[in-house]
Amino acid sequence: MSDAPTLPAAAARVQAALAALGSEARVREMPGSTRTAEDAAAACGCPVGAIVKSLLFRDAEAGSPILVLTSGANRVHEKRLGRQLGVRLERADADFVRKATGYAIGGVPPLGHAAPIRTVFDPALQAYETVWAAAGTPFAVFPITPADLVRLTSAEVVEVT
Repeated sequence: MSDAPTLPAAAARVQAALAALGSEARVREMPGSTRTAEDAAAACGCPVGAIVKSLLFRDAEAGSPILVLTSGANRVHEKRLGRQLGVRLERADADFVRKATGYAIGGVPPLGHAAPIRTVFDPALQAYETVWAAAGTPFAVFPITPADLVRLTSAEVVEVT
């Protein structure tokens, strides 16, 4: 693991966003991939449930992005979540993800995007003292408390499964 001075540009942007929000969370570059929840759990030495999957959906009518922060152990129930949010959700393709967040799939962080994104938080993540979120690349993550993640992202806590 390495620390901030040697971070790739995308991970450094996430670190800068964390600092700008007043967080002391530190981005870490891992020696192995963190692209999937399983990979990230192995790299971080934590349960898969403590991994924050940042999944981007698209409001089908408005065309706007909706970011879902869910436990690595969970699968989002798109129709149910859409009903709860009052929108029809569509899966976002790789181009939409990059355009909306500034990051590629496999490294999308929960914060540090070019523009604000409506964000939803899976309450299952609250079962963990610390969760690990992607930090801009398929090898970068940062640890944070669930409460701090909700606060920093202004997320709505909503059942997503």
